[in-house]
Amino acid sequence: MSAISQIAAVSAMNVRSLPQRLGTSSVVVIGIAGVVAVLISVLAMSAGFIRTLQKTGPESRAIVVGTGASTELVSVLSKDSVSLIADSSGIAKGANGQPLASAETVLIVNLNKRNGDEASAPVRGFTDISFAVHPEIKLTQGRLFKRGLTQIIVGKSAQRLYRGIDVGSQIKLQDSIWTVVGAFESNGSARESELIADEQTLNSAFHRGSGASSVWVVLDPAGGFQPFKDAITSNPRLQVEASTEKDFETNQSDQINRILSLVAYVLGGIMAIGAIFGALNTMYSAVSVRSREIATLRAIGFGPVPVVISVLLEALLLALMGGLIGALIAWGLFNGLSVDSVGGGFGGQLIFELAVTPELVAIGFLWACGIGMIGGLFPAMRAARLPVATALRAA
Repeated sequence: MSAISQIAAVSAMNVRSLPQRLGTSSVVVIGIAGVVAVLISVLAMSAGFIRTLQKTGPESRAIVVGTGASTELVSVLSKDSVSLIADSSGIAKGANGQPLASAETVLIVNLNKRNGDEASAPVRGFTDISFAVHPEIKLTQGRLFKRGLTQIIVGKSAQRLYRGIDVGSQIKLQDSIWTVVGAFESNGSARESELIADEQTLNSAFHRGSGASSVWVVLDPAGGFQPFKDAITSNPRLQVEASTEKDFETNQSDQINRILSLVAYVLGGIMAIGAIFGALNTMYSAVSVRSREIATLRAIGFGPVPVVISVLLEALLLALMGGLIGALIAWGLFNGLSVDSVGGGFGGQLIFELAVTPELVAIGFLWACGIGMIGGLFPAMRAARLPVATALRAA
């Protein structure tokens, strides 16, 4: 009989005996399912967070912040700097011939969440041209704010999170009463977690002067990003940094991504150790129960390699079952679940949906297979080295 036929025969015997060892085998399946479910669910937070931050607008959009500022919140641009940036080459022109450059103020205010807890909310100041620079922002309720008035529009994610910001409501920000006149969406991007008001009115209410936090620009399609970047970085009167929107948002998500990945792998590693011990105990028990069968097979000519492989295949089968159950649990309970979190460089509360992606499921299955291989290796080696005569006498 060929080695492949021997492996198939021994593996079939192992599978047929699984119902007789349902209790011990379920320990492996449940343990690995727990590892995979926890691992995928925590990584799904990272995936959802990154997906939300990186849902950018047009590829031709860039942002300018002060030198050394990793976020808009810590960036300060003077009125003169804003004018110099807007007058730089490499910026597309609007229908009125004006450069598509939006000077924006970003600050944090305290609002009450719907559960009563206080949380930080980002507020952004827009100018007349800002909506042309951010065409993905669309009103879903009400109307736009009017210049010079303490009026505000809110993102649909912010509306779900905070209390008292429904259209028509009034809220106190700083020392002023602001009226919510509209709600908007932004293709599921981080902007939907923000409140937006007139920039001059916002700066005046919060005593911020006439500068801005950042300048967003639409790049001239004839040149792209590099000519624009060269134009502003070569200007000795400007101390600024320019990035494409995608690069800027990616940099902001890196820190929280590293933290969540570390948490996921540390928790998964701790649980995996327990699952490995469970697999070792189960597979050693399985080898012990079938020692007479294994010895009989060895006595009639079956080699040690088919025995080793068959035990490993059984461990992998149990591991894959656990991985599948864990992935289904993670997908069923967490995929698409809306959560809010302090958004790293984003500043205020960021509302995003957990995302159980195919890549995360693949990672979960790889972990399950790794646990199964480690848990089955030593019992498999013991089965292969089991003395035939000793096993037959013991049986």
